[in-house]
Amino acid sequence: MADIGPLRVAVSRGALVANARLAGEDAIADLRREAYGHGITVVAQALAEAGVAAAIVDETGRAAAEAAGLAVTDASPTLDSRTLYGLPGGAGAPAMRLSGSILSTKRLLAGEGVSYNATHVAARDTRIALVSGGFGQGVVRALGNRVDVELAGRRHPIVGRVAMDVCVVDIGDEDAAPGDEVVYFGGTGPLRDGLAAWEQATGLTGAELVCALGVRAATPGLWLRREVVG
Repeated sequence: MADIGPLRVAVSRGALVANARLAGEDAIADLRREAYGHGITVVAQALAEAGVAAAIVDETGRAAAEAAGLAVTDASPTLDSRTLYGLPGGAGAPAMRLSGSILSTKRLLAGEGVSYNATHVAARDTRIALVSGGFGQGVVRALGNRVDVELAGRRHPIVGRVAMDVCVVDIGDEDAAPGDEVVYFGGTGPLRDGLAAWEQATGLTGAELVCALGVRAATPGLWLRREVVG
């Protein structure tokens, strides 16, 4: 098996700017909880570029907000955070994209089970991939047997229980190999709005899910990396 590679939390600066512009200059944004896990520095700068002048912050985020030229206020936010961060129910494009990579592949025969307690049993011969990303990084255990990932532009289901650092995906006849990227949600492909399925599967809100991922990405040693993209 290949070494476990990091999950990649890619935050789109362009999406944040475009989403912020939907609200107008008088809007007040919510940058608490490290800007919902997106990184307060990049979000504050995106807001300033979009012309949004004010935000509410945690005390630890005050310096970053003021450095971007935002006024820090105690008033209630008027910019819907679902729109700013592109979460389900908002008007904005998703600003966060979560992806991992294939670690190994193998055949799975009909009748064979997958992962702990074999909560998934193959109905036919197929192929499965071990993919980086587990509940230790924020890929919630309840997602097993409930949601899809994107591989080479096509959807494939997560099967069996999600483990601490990995999960298993039924890739069927997909031409896939170790190192290939697997998208959990976000981007421009079929799982652009995949976070909505995470909400349904877990009972958590999109805000809670992205906060957990983003905060973990700032913690060393969790095989999770946050970066800013265009």
